[in-house]
Amino acid sequence: MRERTVVLVGTLDTKGAEYAYLRERLTIHGMQTVLVDVGTLEPPGTEPDISRHDAAAEAGIDLEELTRARDRGRAVGAMAGAAAAVVRRLYAEGRCDGVLAAGGSGNTAIATTAMQALPVGVPKLMVSTVAAGDTRDYVGAADVTLMASVTDIAGINSISGRILANAAAAMAGMVQAPTVELGEQRPLIAATMFGVTTPCVTAAREALEARGYEVLVFHATGTGGTAMEGLVDSGFIAGVLDITTTELCDRLVGGVLPAGPERLEVAGRHGIPQVVSLGALDMVNFGARDTVPSQFEGRNLYVHNPSVTLMRTTPEECAELGRLIAGKLAAASGPVALFVPLRGVSAIDAEGGPFHDPAADQALFDALRENLPERVERHELEHNINDPEFARAMVDRLVGYLDEAAR
Repeated sequence: MRERTVVLVGTLDTKGAEYAYLRERLTIHGMQTVLVDVGTLEPPGTEPDISRHDAAAEAGIDLEELTRARDRGRAVGAMAGAAAAVVRRLYAEGRCDGVLAAGGSGNTAIATTAMQALPVGVPKLMVSTVAAGDTRDYVGAADVTLMASVTDIAGINSISGRILANAAAAMAGMVQAPTVELGEQRPLIAATMFGVTTPCVTAAREALEARGYEVLVFHATGTGGTAMEGLVDSGFIAGVLDITTTELCDRLVGGVLPAGPERLEVAGRHGIPQVVSLGALDMVNFGARDTVPSQFEGRNLYVHNPSVTLMRTTPEECAELGRLIAGKLAAASGPVALFVPLRGVSAIDAEGGPFHDPAADQALFDALRENLPERVERHELEHNINDPEFARAMVDRLVGYLDEAAR
């Protein structure tokens, strides 16, 4: 087995001793290391293999000017880009089998940006003081592992020494692990699901698997949609079955599960065949009932469970969602079809359900009819989204697109 190389990304002006210790621990496990300095203020506390000057130059950054400015936020953003450029190059040269880093919020932002620049499957481990709470900016759509540092990263002591030693051992184990043999690789299909669209997605997944596809299902919780589109962006996905587009509601109205401005755009940008539906566009997501913002009192609220409260979208919001979806699908460079479930976009939007609102659904459907260009297929079916016939129709169309692409 060839020697494995772990890239260490750190601000050596403040974390020199800690990175020297990580390098020593990795050496014990037989690892080669490349230490990259991304600090900008004081001289490095330990000698790097790639200096901050070389890292900055790789990204076209004037390090002297950046240092003189003494603007921490600007420095973090700039050196994050530099770290990503260095790590991408090392990976392309075969000198990066994994990335390990440790630090506070600044170095976490820098190092995880570099980690996100690598393909899924390359080990990525961040020992951080902020490995709790909302970590989506640090993880993004990548398989970044966060390890809580317990104490601050401020010297080697009886606690930090054990934590960092464990991190080095974990990284060594990951990069030395035998290659995963998955057998015959089947084309990957990405699908989006919520609890209220589970019957539809389950039926679609089973039908696609029966036809020889592997289906990756993503929970449409903001991070799920982001992760799905990250894999599309990385070239892993052959086709997209975007059944559950509810994350658009949270971004539009202010819920807690948005997926960012590019949601529903990435597959279209890459020309990946996609079949899209309107799953859970009847709802905006909040936490426990007492966390719903006061401006929404008086709206149709449904307590899904003690930790999740749903709010019904209004006709005005649904019309705007229709226009938004039409615009995003119109920009797609590849084949795209929209499937419209005329009898409800979720399990609780069915007749008799707490979110059944024909006026709101009609506003959504009308906006799509008025704004969707002819080049985007539109299929309106007299079904609820969870009816088996609806799932089968979407699967048939996606498989048709994939067969056409294979010819």
